[in-house]
Amino acid sequence: MGRKTKQSLAVWLAVFLAAPALTASDKSDKNDPEKIGQRDVGKGINFYSIEKEIQLGKAMAEEVERDSRLLDDLVINEYVNRLGQNLVRNSDAKVPFTIKVIDSDEVNAFALPGGFFFVNSGLILKADSEAELAGVMAHEIAHVAARHGTRQASRGHLINYGSIPLIFIGGWAGYAVRQAASIAIPLGFLEFSRGFEREADMLGLQYMYKAGYDPVALVDFFEKIQAMEKKKPGAIAAVFSSHPMTGKRIKAAQKEIQKDLKPQPQYVVDTSEFQKVKARLEWLENRRKGDYRDMNRPVLRRSTTAGSDDSEEDGRPTLKRR
Repeated sequence: MGRKTKQSLAVWLAVFLAAPALTASDKSDKNDPEKIGQRDVGKGINFYSIEKEIQLGKAMAEEVERDSRLLDDLVINEYVNRLGQNLVRNSDAKVPFTIKVIDSDEVNAFALPGGFFFVNSGLILKADSEAELAGVMAHEIAHVAARHGTRQASRGHLINYGSIPLIFIGGWAGYAVRQAASIAIPLGFLEFSRGFEREADMLGLQYMYKAGYDPVALVDFFEKIQAMEKKKPGAIAAVFSSHPMTGKRIKAAQKEIQKDLKPQPQYVVDTSEFQKVKARLEWLENRRKGDYRDMNRPVLRRSTTAGSDDSEEDGRPTLKRR
């Protein structure tokens, strides 16, 4: 290692060691949804300015769009963008968001640094309600609000200087970028992102709660993903396998709801608009497969009552309110 490299590394380590640790107040603020928008949930060692983070995310987003097929439907795109922007307004995010829908059957969503957010059409089709979709989107918004991507990259530089690509990020966004850019990431560093995933779970619950959605819906979706993977391993996006919806993670989310989110008189669980958008997506899928039935005709859905192929999902536990 050359003298200049050693000096640079020494400076970085000095910055790291001098960085203020989270105070008790910082930690309590993160658990208080009443302080959303007034707190800095992205505090921590980070070599990227907000401006640099936005530039980085934009470059990544352009790469993703080159390798993906965006959904060309104004109605669906407008709905998903409006839903997402409402969640952003009820979050700690300090950057504007650009939200687009990818035409893909894969159940997935990911947010890149700087607020570039992609939702797969497969996720919309898999969600049973608007609150479930909002929960997954809130989780992704939390990754951006807490600046997990660039904080992860900064940790990588400190721990293994010179061997981690500048655009290394963890979590769902990291998976998307590795897919799009074919970037080799040392597996050991994925451990860091698991802590960020837990934090995104907590913040995502708070954001959907603040926006008026029932936070239990995110737990419901976690359980659905867990059931899907048990029923047919490999059926879900590989990124979920990297950060599995374990029973421990689900219990932690349930505990967060009970401990920090006071029950409200009413929540938004579903809307007729979500169901119309989902039906429109199903119609587009069928048309692409050669079924040109009239969109105004009723769409028959398979029952999920006992005895059906999907009965495993019906048996998932229900979280009881206090």
